[in-house]
Amino acid sequence: MTFKITPWEVTGKVDYDKLIKEFGLQPLQNLPKQFNNCSLFRRKIVFAHRDFKRISEAIENKKPFAMMTGLMPSGKFHFGHKMVADQIIFYQSLGAKIYLAVADLEAYNSRNPDMKELRKTAIKEYLTNYLALGLKLKNCEFYFQSHRSKDGVKSNAYYSLANMLARHATFNEFKAIYGEITPGKMSSGLLQAADMLHAQLPEFEGKSLPVVVPVGVDQDPHLRLARDISQRIKVFKFIQLSSTYHRFIPGLKSGKMSSSDPTSYIALTDNPEETAKKIRKYAFSGGQPTLEEHRKKGGNPEIDVSFQMLKYGLEPDDKKLEQIKEEYESGKMLSGELKEILIEKMNQFLKEHNKQKIKANKVVEKLESSGEI
Repeated sequence: MTFKITPWEVTGKVDYDKLIKEFGLQPLQNLPKQFNNCSLFRRKIVFAHRDFKRISEAIENKKPFAMMTGLMPSGKFHFGHKMVADQIIFYQSLGAKIYLAVADLEAYNSRNPDMKELRKTAIKEYLTNYLALGLKLKNCEFYFQSHRSKDGVKSNAYYSLANMLARHATFNEFKAIYGEITPGKMSSGLLQAADMLHAQLPEFEGKSLPVVVPVGVDQDPHLRLARDISQRIKVFKFIQLSSTYHRFIPGLKSGKMSSSDPTSYIALTDNPEETAKKIRKYAFSGGQPTLEEHRKKGGNPEIDVSFQMLKYGLEPDDKKLEQIKEEYESGKMLSGELKEILIEKMNQFLKEHNKQKIKANKVVEKLESSGEI
């Protein structure tokens, strides 16, 4: 089956090897030993990169670097979003300065014109869950595209950069990268480029420094645009952006998780009963049609959503994960049994996460009352 990937749509079965060739990416390998501590890298879920060597060197030599990513404030924070959060927190543990942008202007132009609702979602769903998962605010800049900073000098520098970048991009370039073009998409593309680059301005980190942007491979067009125009603007001496690319975590019904379809994901607010019901009813199985056939042929963990969700972080022990895989492939373990393992692991995670979320809510409430966010 053919597949289609754009920043707004992913359809079909994705061929990641083909994407590496088509997008001009490099396989991710020879990483510093610290990356073995993160299952997303260890299990090749983060699978490709552009110019990651300078990030590796910064980590090994204990030099400054930044990690930038954005969030679209739409819908509930679900298990698919956790994969990006895990990378943010991992990079922070390696010493990265975190730049976390709320793409509220992009959301306003493409999804929801209610700015108050976008702000509420960003804080209550995203920031709160990031903090509960382990994000530290001490070395993190959390900001909204619509209101970059209360510091006028910093804010002016950010918005000036977005406008200056426009001189170095062409309509044909936007069309080649994005296909269908609207003023909103052009504005969003330039603002996202400023998001990725502005850490290197004198008003922020005070100097040019390596910046890594971890994304799903569907977001690569934004990286290509930012990387290209960053090298044309001569007013600033930007170090070329680095980027990594992760595989899509499958939705419960297979395909990509969608915030607009609650039956495609486990939200971090789902209770144990909802979680069990969703997994039993919707989790796509890699098992055989009949018990007899399954015992004989075994299941396919590569397409089984329950196994994939364990692989994407719910089972941290590689040996246990391999044992589950072997038992499922041999037919010893049934699809229903695999689902029950996922239900137990997911509910264990959600129970602990909700404890941390109570603490995170208190932190967010203080930030809001003090006007810091």
